[in-house]
Amino acid sequence: MRAFLTLRMLGAHLLVLVCVGVAGGLGLWQYDAWQEHRAAEAVDLTQLEPVPLADVMGPDDAFPGDQVGQPVEVSGTWLPDSTVFVSGREVDGVEGFWVVTPLAIDGPDGPDPDGPALPVVRGWLSAIDTAPPPPAGTASVVAWLQPTEGSGEADTDPDDDVLPQLRTADLIQHVDQDLYGAYGVATEPLDGLAPATLEQLPSPGRFTALRNLLYAIEWWVFGGFAAFIWWRFVREEGAPQEASAEADRVRSDA
Repeated sequence: MRAFLTLRMLGAHLLVLVCVGVAGGLGLWQYDAWQEHRAAEAVDLTQLEPVPLADVMGPDDAFPGDQVGQPVEVSGTWLPDSTVFVSGREVDGVEGFWVVTPLAIDGPDGPDPDGPALPVVRGWLSAIDTAPPPPAGTASVVAWLQPTEGSGEADTDPDDDVLPQLRTADLIQHVDQDLYGAYGVATEPLDGLAPATLEQLPSPGRFTALRNLLYAIEWWVFGGFAAFIWWRFVREEGAPQEASAEADRVRSDA
């Protein structure tokens, strides 16, 4: 027993506790994220009454995972020069684009054109050259709230106004102010555009939940491997002492 309490062995015990604890904690975190995705998919909030955006999230808040699809009322000032087009949005087999213009959300004292902005999907079109002029001035819009996308598809030309996904890291290149960690899909199309619907969301988004589950399993496997290495180390370190003790017993019996 004393052999397992040496300074070297205590260091090994401490190391495995840290490794297993960290791996277990990260695995639980990813598992919780998977559960949140499943819960969000199981609940349809799109038919609820709209609520003010400030009641759901603030400009610096992380997206609330239980509010996907919640209709929100947003009022602010359009940023027409920051309009972008998101590719890969299909309607009846026709590839098209979402038309997205950020809306600088009103502050406590009224319109604030320099305040944090929420990207708003105004509608859908099949070709960019048919897009109407972007809106200017102030507006009030009801939109389905969505987390920013992260399909991993790269923007091959950051200098144009076409994006492969609604990701904050891509949008920020086109907007001069802070952005909410979300976007809204207008429940009614604006400026004569065709409707944009949540059915047009890219399918890779639903694989995010599965990825979280796989990450959780990966972390737990890592924790189990660390525990196995510790067990092998302790066994090998203790083998000479056990052999010596056994030899002593044999000699004493003789």
